[in-house]
Amino acid sequence: MATLSDIGPGSEAERENRRVGVPMDLPAGGAGRVPAGRAARGRYYEFRPYNVARIVIWSAFALVLLVSPLVFTSGLSITILSQIGIAIIACLSYNMLLGQGGMLSFGHAVYTGLGTYFAIHALNAVTKGQLPIPVSLLPLVGGLGGMAIAVLFGYVTTKKAGTPFAMITLGVAELVFAMSLMFSEFFGGEAGISGNRVAGEPFFGITFGPARQVYYLIAVYTFLCVAAMYAFTRTPLGRILNAVRDNPERVEFIGYDTQRVRYLVFIIAGFFAGISGGLAALNFEIATAEVVGPARSGGYLLFTFLGGATFFFGPIIGGVLMVLAFVLFSEFTKAWLLYLGLIFMFMVMYAPGGIASLIMMNLRVAAFGRLRELWVSYLALGVTALLVLLGAAAMVEMVYHLQLNVVMGDTVRFLGADLNVKSVDSWFGAAFVLLTGLGLFELTRRHFLRQWGEIQEYIEKETKRRETL
Repeated sequence: MATLSDIGPGSEAERENRRVGVPMDLPAGGAGRVPAGRAARGRYYEFRPYNVARIVIWSAFALVLLVSPLVFTSGLSITILSQIGIAIIACLSYNMLLGQGGMLSFGHAVYTGLGTYFAIHALNAVTKGQLPIPVSLLPLVGGLGGMAIAVLFGYVTTKKAGTPFAMITLGVAELVFAMSLMFSEFFGGEAGISGNRVAGEPFFGITFGPARQVYYLIAVYTFLCVAAMYAFTRTPLGRILNAVRDNPERVEFIGYDTQRVRYLVFIIAGFFAGISGGLAALNFEIATAEVVGPARSGGYLLFTFLGGATFFFGPIIGGVLMVLAFVLFSEFTKAWLLYLGLIFMFMVMYAPGGIASLIMMNLRVAAFGRLRELWVSYLALGVTALLVLLGAAAMVEMVYHLQLNVVMGDTVRFLGADLNVKSVDSWFGAAFVLLTGLGLFELTRRHFLRQWGEIQEYIEKETKRRETL
C-alpha cells in the first residue's frame, strides 16, 4: 500500500513546512530550511512589508488637521474648519448606510441632531455639577445617544430594504422633526437649548473657550472617527455589508441574516453620527429644531453623493463641499440652492460616481502615463463650461432680482458688471454667452470623449498584455 511519502512531493518535513507556511524556495543544501522537528514544535510566520502609501496618506491627513488653523488664522476660518471636521464625520457615518450598505436614508439628521441634544443636555448638567465628566468626553455622550436612538428606530427601519427602507426613514425623520416642536421640555421649542462649553476644571489650561481649542478637539475626534470607520470597512462585518448591498439573496443562501447585518451597521452609523452631533453642540453651544430637520438630512445625502459614495474618501470631499456651500457660497447669492440643484443634476447625469470617481479614473490614466495627453482637452472643457456658467448665472441673477429685489432698482451687480434687468441688451448678452458656451462645450466634449475612448482602449490592451507576461 502506498504511503503519503510515496505519493506526495518531497519529504515529510517539507510537507510539514508547507502546512505551517514556511517558504520552500530557499537555497539548496539545507541552508535556511526548517527541520521537521522544529516545524512540528511551533508555527512560523512571515511578516508583510509596511504599506508605505497608506502611512503617507494618514500622516498627511493628520498633518493637514494639525496645520490648518496655523495657516488659516482668522476666526471665520477656524469656525469653518471646525464645521468641516464635524461634516466629515457625519457624511462618513451616512456613507456606511448609503455607499457601503446600499441603504438610502432620508433621516440621518435624526441621529446627528439627537446626538446634539443629548450632548447639550449633558453639557448643562456638567455646568451645574450634576455630571462629573470632562467636557472633552461630551461628544461620546452624543455618540451613545445617537446609538441608543439607532437601536430603537433601526430595529424597525432595517426590517425592510430598498425603497421601503427609504420611506420608513423619511417617516421617522418627519416624526422626530414634529416632536422637536411639540416637546419643548427636551427640545426647547423654537428657541432651542443653549449651553456654555467653558465648564468644569481646566485641563492643563484648556478651557475650550477659544475657538482654536475647540477646533483641535474636533480635529482629534475627526481623525479617530475617520480611522475607525476606515478600519470598519476591513472587518468581516464591513465586507459582508458590501455583499448585502450587492447580492442579498446570495448572502442569505450562505447563512447570514441580512436584516441583522443592516441593523448592526445602522447602530454603528448612529454612534458616529451622534459623535458628530456632540461636536456640533460644543462648537455652536446651542441645539435647535433645525438640527433634526429634513433639510439637514437632505444635505447629508446630496453632498455624500457629490463627493462619491462608492469610495471611502468621497464623503470627506462631500463634507468639505457641504460646509463651503452652506457657509460661503450662500453669502454670495440668494440663488445658491438653485445652483446646487443644477450641479447635482449635472453630476447625476455625467458623473454618477461623484468627484471621487473622477479622481480615481484620472489616477488610473496617469498610472499608464497617458494623462498628459488630456490637459488641453481639460482646459478647453473648463473654459467652455465657465462660459456656460457665466451666461446662466447672469440670467438667474436677473430673474431673482426681478422677483425679489425689484424695489432696489433695475440694476443688479454681477461679477463687477452692472446688468439692467429691464434692458434687452443685458438679456441678449447673457443668452449669447450661454448659447455660445453650450455650443463650444458640446464640440469640446465630443472630442474629449473620442480621446478618452482611445486611451481607455489602450489601457485595456496594456492590462491584458501585462497579465499574459
